[in-house]
Amino acid sequence: MRAEHDTNGAGGAGGTDGAEGTNGSAGAPAPAGAATPAGAATPARAVAKSRRFPAVTQDTARPEGAGRAIPGAVSTPARQWPMLSVLAATAVGLLTTAMGHPRIGCLVIGVALIGASVLRRVLPSVGMLAVRSRFTDMVTYGVLGVAITLLALVMEPRPILHLPFLETAVRFTVR
Repeated sequence: MRAEHDTNGAGGAGGTDGAEGTNGSAGAPAPAGAATPAGAATPARAVAKSRRFPAVTQDTARPEGAGRAIPGAVSTPARQWPMLSVLAATAVGLLTTAMGHPRIGCLVIGVALIGASVLRRVLPSVGMLAVRSRFTDMVTYGVLGVAITLLALVMEPRPILHLPFLETAVRFTVR
């Protein structure tokens, strides 16, 4: 059962105490000429709106792309296909790494994150793949995907990509 809380938080975290109105102002005088609905008792004191922040958060704003990828008549896994596809590819990469092929597994994970960045840019609604604003999601997924992919390409032994500044950085660090 949900406890009744005032709408703007002036009544405290535990709810209203009965003496207050629905918005938490107990001692405000009635404005001059205030009309009451027909048949309603005239309150002894009118309720003034408080300017304080709510003590209990009632709701949070949804991210920009937080709508469903497919309408609600379809089952939940089908509606969340962008997120599930990225998670499935990441799981395949982790399993591949666990089976003794770390370079291939890291490449799969990096490509999955780059794919998440592309999906976030291309699709208008990506379901739970949308966490922040579209730009922030794209940059975050893209940078992480490129970084993991580059790390997989320079991984020892027999790196596919040779970056001279990384060799000097490793030598400097290992000394």
